[in-house]
Amino acid sequence: MHKPNIHILLVDDEPNILKTLSICFEDMGFQVTQFLDSQKAADSLNQISYDIAFIDLKMSPLDGLQLLDVIKQHSPHTTVIIITAHGSIESAVEAIKSGAYDYLQKPFDFTELQLYTQRIVDYHLLKSEVASLRNEVNQYKSSDTIITKNKRMRELIDLAHRVAETDLPVLIEGESGTGKELFAQEIFQNSVRRDKPFIKINCAAVPETLMESELFGHVKGAFTGAIRDRQGRFEAADGGTVFLDEIGELSPALQAKLLRFLQHMEFERVGESKTRKVDVRVIVATNRKLEEALEDGSFREDLFYRLNTVHLKVPPLHERPDDLLLLIQYFLKKFAPEKEFEITARAQTLLSSNLWKGNVRELENAIERAVLLSKDTTIDLNDLPEEITHSSTVNEMKTLEQLEKEHIQYVLQNATDLQEAAKILGINPSTLWRKRKHYNL
Repeated sequence: MHKPNIHILLVDDEPNILKTLSICFEDMGFQVTQFLDSQKAADSLNQISYDIAFIDLKMSPLDGLQLLDVIKQHSPHTTVIIITAHGSIESAVEAIKSGAYDYLQKPFDFTELQLYTQRIVDYHLLKSEVASLRNEVNQYKSSDTIITKNKRMRELIDLAHRVAETDLPVLIEGESGTGKELFAQEIFQNSVRRDKPFIKINCAAVPETLMESELFGHVKGAFTGAIRDRQGRFEAADGGTVFLDEIGELSPALQAKLLRFLQHMEFERVGESKTRKVDVRVIVATNRKLEEALEDGSFREDLFYRLNTVHLKVPPLHERPDDLLLLIQYFLKKFAPEKEFEITARAQTLLSSNLWKGNVRELENAIERAVLLSKDTTIDLNDLPEEITHSSTVNEMKTLEQLEKEHIQYVLQNATDLQEAAKILGINPSTLWRKRKHYNL
């Protein structure tokens, strides 16, 4: 398994402790710098950047709390662990209040120490990734921006920008909640029509009997309730862009009228014989696979090919897992701009394992709920929707080996030490150590 490039600082005035820790960490593949003198360790912070620091509580000339303060000032990204003897637990807790992440109690078992250290490294890497994502999130200025670092999504955005310079119709396909409307907005905002109207119509939300009037308008007396002339959406958007969402829900008759409009940019209001012309750009979206609708005859083939000049297929969230943490941080910032929320490891695991059938919209709703329900700035399992906590446990069939690996990983993340983890799992520590090696945990 690939080892991250981790640099560990060791500071202890007991040579044997330094030797034991150094052997342990180097055996795990990490770079180690060690000091018997705490002042020299403090001075090194000006030249060396450390990821993790293990520092003794009782030493001189600087004790652990003083060195902790220096580290926090000069290297705030460093994760600090206080090494303490049995009788100094109270002081170790004080160190945590002062900014240390945890404390390690002497003496330590070698295998338990490696297991503990791996947990610290995992935490540090997650903390570093979250910090990086927060910085990245700050680059997004608008809630309408497409939040992604996924390669496929970046390629789609690039295509959207290129097609924005034309007047070609665009078909955007994707599951509900993937951000199809955001792509339509992106095309509009990067086009020469950006200062003209951008009119959105959800074809599934308007009754079929009213859709023709909604699109093309009507004249007084055209039907019951038509008490005055009314301009349609295409006419209102003259010079701008019309976005037709859920285009697959249009009736065959309206599909024929839309095709004629796209071919000639002309139409008649309902109840009127006068032909009107407009200049609009049309973008459509669907959560249906229109190729299937073509086969069953529910969607016109000629209209499909007219709309399919440029085709953007937006991937579902479960196909872009590299965006999950970025989106979570974005929504945390959106719903709690003045706070910095943390997500526990087990909640993080649950969010990562969910299939997100509702895609980005479902994730946004889950994070908004978690922010509102959280009693402090920490989001845990009980802050997440029940449908997520339930579905994540049943969303896929897994092998016994997969289930065992995930269960062992979960227990290791939440147990205080190797002995407790082995006890919870009902196996002895040596067996647990072998399984951890086998699963690269």
